[in-house]
Amino acid sequence: MKRMQNMTVILASGSPRRRELLEQIGIQPIVRPSGIEEKVASSVPEEVVMELSLQKAEDVAVQAPEHTLILGADTVVAVGREILGKPESHEDAAEMIRKIGGRSHQVYTGVTLIYKGEKESRGVTFAEKTEVQVYPLTEEEITGYVRTEEPMDKAGAYGIQGAFAAYIEGIHGDYTNVVGLPVGRVYQEWKKLMEEMEDEESD
Repeated sequence: MKRMQNMTVILASGSPRRRELLEQIGIQPIVRPSGIEEKVASSVPEEVVMELSLQKAEDVAVQAPEHTLILGADTVVAVGREILGKPESHEDAAEMIRKIGGRSHQVYTGVTLIYKGEKESRGVTFAEKTEVQVYPLTEEEITGYVRTEEPMDKAGAYGIQGAFAAYIEGIHGDYTNVVGLPVGRVYQEWKKLMEEMEDEESD
């Protein structure tokens, strides 16, 4: 853990929540958001978030120095077959909240880790899913929540760590995944990646 905490980590995302989650486990990342135009060929949530996380990480990795870990991530909310990204307006946010109220939905976060070594780079991409059950909301509650501005930069138009916690009935899976980054899984995948690199270097 200590060696990993001392490694230079670049977070290819401007999300303050992802940065805070990494800091929670002792990682102080350099924040360097990717500027790529997001394009995906799939409509399957797991594939969408993995594809976008890979694009972001690869974009930032090009300019990253050696002995650096680059982390790209993307989160979406899915209701049935429909993917909900970030709302474009308050009306859009209210419509998203109506769709998730009184039922369960899924939160998917795709993560790509790329380690740039001296001779080669090595990486891994994965997706984590968490099931979230939301209590029914009245129109008054929806309007009041959307007015707070909290939903405007969040997938599915809500933040589980904010005021919307009042409407969460329960979750099945990783809570930090709903916030924006499944840090437990990130750490395990990172550890495995570094062990593979060390094994290769010792051969």
